[in-house]
Amino acid sequence: MTELIEMGTISSRGQIAIPSDIRRELKMEKGQKIIFFVENDNLLIKKINAQTFREITKPLKEVAKKAGLKESDISGIIERFRKNKK
Repeated sequence: MTELIEMGTISSRGQIAIPSDIRRELKMEKGQKIIFFVENDNLLIKKINAQTFREITKPLKEVAKKAGLKESDISGIIERFRKNKK
């Protein structure tokens, strides 16, 4: 894979555009899912495909199953977490 370094700008709405050369290199199209990782002062953006999504969610699904959680429980948990974080 070619090494590309590009600079972008954050819009007033917090949006960024992925430069066209990078989108072409990664074969990214409209609607492509990405995931953001933050560690210290670093931001990593990773392209998501079906295999990657399965890899990311597998440990979460295993923990949820052991804890007896159902998919329908998740939105309530997220809401409680967001309220507690404020």
